[in-house]
Amino acid sequence: MKRLIGLFLVALLGGVVALGAYKLMERKDPHYIYAASPQMSLKPVNYIPGTPFNEPDFETAAATSVPAVVHIRTEFQRKSNVYDDFFNLFNFGPGMGNQEIEAMGSGVIIDPEGYIVTNNHVVQDADKITVTLNDKRVYKATIVGADAGTDLALIKIDEKGLPFLTYGNSDDARIGEWVLAVGNPFNLTSTVTAGIVSAKARDINILGSQGSVESFIQTDAAVNPGNSGGALVNLKGQLIGINAAIASGTGNYVGYSFAIPSNIVKKVVDNFMKFGKIQQGYLGIRYREVDDQFAKDNDLPSVKGVYVQEVIEGGAAEKAGIRKGDVILEMQGMPVNSKSELIEIINQHNPGDKINLTVYRDGKQVDVSLTLLNENENLTYTKDNQIIIHGATFQHITDGDKQRFGIDDGFKIVHLDNGLLRNSGIREGFIIVSIDKQPVHSTLDLKEAFTSKRGGVLIEGVYPNGMRAYYGIGL
Repeated sequence: MKRLIGLFLVALLGGVVALGAYKLMERKDPHYIYAASPQMSLKPVNYIPGTPFNEPDFETAAATSVPAVVHIRTEFQRKSNVYDDFFNLFNFGPGMGNQEIEAMGSGVIIDPEGYIVTNNHVVQDADKITVTLNDKRVYKATIVGADAGTDLALIKIDEKGLPFLTYGNSDDARIGEWVLAVGNPFNLTSTVTAGIVSAKARDINILGSQGSVESFIQTDAAVNPGNSGGALVNLKGQLIGINAAIASGTGNYVGYSFAIPSNIVKKVVDNFMKFGKIQQGYLGIRYREVDDQFAKDNDLPSVKGVYVQEVIEGGAAEKAGIRKGDVILEMQGMPVNSKSELIEIINQHNPGDKINLTVYRDGKQVDVSLTLLNENENLTYTKDNQIIIHGATFQHITDGDKQRFGIDDGFKIVHLDNGLLRNSGIREGFIIVSIDKQPVHSTLDLKEAFTSKRGGVLIEGVYPNGMRAYYGIGL
């Protein structure tokens, strides 16, 4: 019993001691009490007073652009198309296996009088073009102008007071900027997708032909078959591009889409309205991009700019004093570091326009003012598919002329000023059928025959009274 009582007292004493030590520590050590001082204001280290977070406003841009984007349906005979399945934005409808086929695409109203811009490959070779507005009104359309080199076309419907988009400045588009793609993918009308500008001045070699203009705006906005010719707009609802292509191994969107910059669109559309075709300006140089090795080999201070390899005699560059070995650094105040950037700026201007260049020459920068010319100094274009060469205005003959004179094709001289052809005895009304035994079917055939040949050439043709005639002229 005495032993048990002793153990109990020892245990009791130990508990009292432990409790007292705990109370003592609780009073004297405040380290474990977590409480913010009422005088201290806690805030993140990157806190900036008065800067609210603003989400991008897609609704305003969508509301502005959707009414101005139309659905285009074309009917035509199947023909080979320069666009392969890898980049094709053509949405072929039912009956693709037949000779008569339909295609679907998009377009953008750019004038309240019924002018609509779209891609050339949407309306190329079309026998019939049908336009459906966002409010479901349906119209027949005619082609005002089309150009494969830029993949742009202008069509018109007979209506007025239409909603339309205004042009934005595509040069001001910034990498990372929000944009909307508006069109009719997979025949789904009035579809809006959002993305950012991923890159600018992209040359993807889709058009293929020499002289084609490729300086695309690349975006990650979802674009699919049927979006061809649709709008790429900024958050102000301004048109900054015409959607034209996608990069895909399946034919559908996988993250990369490409649009023709609005500054090029605006210039081309203006040419179509005034002349029915593009007025192309030329610098008159042959050039190459500058890379690191080329810069080292030619003692250039940097990899910036475009190197002038050759200056064409009589061209705009030679007349402005541009030299072989110059490096073009800027045009119109815009940096030029690639072929596509140079082409984009040139194709925003017409022959006769003055542009300002900054070039690197002999260790210093030189400012040059240059007036763009046509490909050939005595070559200009006019309305109604006419072409002027050596003082003669030519126009493609009609189907009636072909039947009347029993000829396959040709160009009629509708006006003749003083010049090489008039001095050779040729009179107005003469239809040129062939030059040096080579038929002339297009303005390109006619232009090359007169501008690429040297020496004597033989011109064969027929007058309106049916009399055939031959002329030998010296070029």
